[in-house]
Amino acid sequence: MFCVHDRIQKYHRSYPDPATIHRGSNAMTDQRPAGYSPRLHNHDLGPVQQKWTWYNILAFWMSDVHSVGGYVFAASLFALGLASWQVLIALLVGICIIQVIANMVAKPSQQAAVPYPVICRLAFGVFGANIPAIIRGLIAVAWYGIQTYLASSALVIVVLRFFPELAAYQNLTFLGLSWLGWFGFLALWVVQAAVFWTGMESIKRFIDWAGPAVYAVMFALAGWIVWRAGWDNISFTLAEKELSGWAAFGQVVMAIALVVSYFSGPTLNFGDFSRYCRSMADVRRGNFWGLPVNFLAFSLVTVVIVSGTLPIFGEMIHDPIATVARIDNTTAVLLGAFTFVTATVGINIVANFVSPAFDFANVAPGVQAA
Repeated sequence: MFCVHDRIQKYHRSYPDPATIHRGSNAMTDQRPAGYSPRLHNHDLGPVQQKWTWYNILAFWMSDVHSVGGYVFAASLFALGLASWQVLIALLVGICIIQVIANMVAKPSQQAAVPYPVICRLAFGVFGANIPAIIRGLIAVAWYGIQTYLASSALVIVVLRFFPELAAYQNLTFLGLSWLGWFGFLALWVVQAAVFWTGMESIKRFIDWAGPAVYAVMFALAGWIVWRAGWDNISFTLAEKELSGWAAFGQVVMAIALVVSYFSGPTLNFGDFSRYCRSMADVRRGNFWGLPVNFLAFSLVTVVIVSGTLPIFGEMIHDPIATVARIDNTTAVLLGAFTFVTATVGINIVANFVSPAFDFANVAPGVQAA
């Protein structure tokens, strides 16, 4: 097994810089360090150069949180019938649990510079590690399709805004999706694949700007909502009835469990990205800013937007794409749709593309699947 610590320094001395290796080259077999089995090792599974800083980890969590699914999830927590302070406590407790787990998951991958499926060999055996890796990979593939569908809805809104004559194609369906919906779905599929195939450095650059860019538009949208609705009409409790006593306590516990459950996937995947980090200090700092601070800020901005849709549009809208579609400014619609498409591409790449690629590469390392 190649992921033992006494081989890491030897690897970094003898293995070529990953950035200089052509993926289509057959020279990988010749460049594999002595003692590394071709049945267990390839370029994607071997130790990598560790250049990421705490900001890259923060950007990773931004890309994971800032999505249509994250928006709806954050809004739903404020609709559980709890007081706003109870929701905030549940958010903080749940996300701090995730922070602790993420730090633990990150350590072996950061120290050995290898991805999750390789670390799994320590617990499941060299070939038994394929079982949890394949299960996780298949789940990620399903979520990749779901997230791509959600983002394609925003793309369809933009297309219809500029080309209303294409609305007729919304009535023609195939396998439950309209022809225009299929266009948006496949177009986003190609865009995401193009970003992924450019390599890990390009992915890092993408998520480094995607998270802050989404925040900029979210704050702008929240400012517009407050301006139109008035601050007095903004409420941090979205439920029609507020619970109390043991009923409220039960909902707080459930909210904590929901937060932990929602982040369980990317937390399990986290070793696939912590392997690129320079040190555990960078990982811990990035996790602090990316989890409790980032998630709390995103949740507060989300509830402001959702709460303000009631006085503005006459109904509470939990779907950000539907909110953007109601805005009567074409530029705002275009910017909002682009933002949510970018956010979804970000979470798909970090949670549902990179990690399963490592999983499937672990099954047959001789094939450069990742």
